[in-house]
Amino acid sequence: MGVGLDITIITGVVLVLIVLVFYFVLTYNGLVGLKNNIAKNWSNIDVLLKQRSQELPLLVDTVRGYMKHEKDVLETLTKARIDIMSAKSVSEKAKADLVISESLKSVFAVAESYPDLKANSNFLKLQDRISGLENEIADRREFFNDSVNNYNIKIESFPDVFIANMLKLEKKDLFSVNDSEKAAVDVKV
Repeated sequence: MGVGLDITIITGVVLVLIVLVFYFVLTYNGLVGLKNNIAKNWSNIDVLLKQRSQELPLLVDTVRGYMKHEKDVLETLTKARIDIMSAKSVSEKAKADLVISESLKSVFAVAESYPDLKANSNFLKLQDRISGLENEIADRREFFNDSVNNYNIKIESFPDVFIANMLKLEKKDLFSVNDSEKAAVDVKV
């Protein structure tokens, strides 16, 4: 009777260990997948930010001759381009991205006052290209933020939080800016 009970206990312990190892492997692989998805989505945003940054000097050169009185808008746009290219963190890029987006809106709005500029084929092509990139960035930002949100939920959920702590995984930042940073943007038109 003692041997049968011992085998049952050993079998139970082995099964529990197998289930725990299996759970650990699945959770670990899930966390790795989420982390890599964040990196992939960030890379997609970064490529679009670089493409847009490459178009900005062309836009500034095209509108400079027409917009002599809107020098501040063009300087803000140029400075924001430098800021986004040198940004190291997601929040720094998000802040510079907001300034660029707001500056572009101003440039395109002010362009309405310049009929010759509105008729310039280079300006129209750049406007279409940059507007398209802005839309793509917004879409990719949504994918990135969804990935970050799923990752942050997973590493804070019970019992996954124990494995996340063992692996020293930390929360990731969303690609966003807070309300005070949005209000601080001052683009003069």
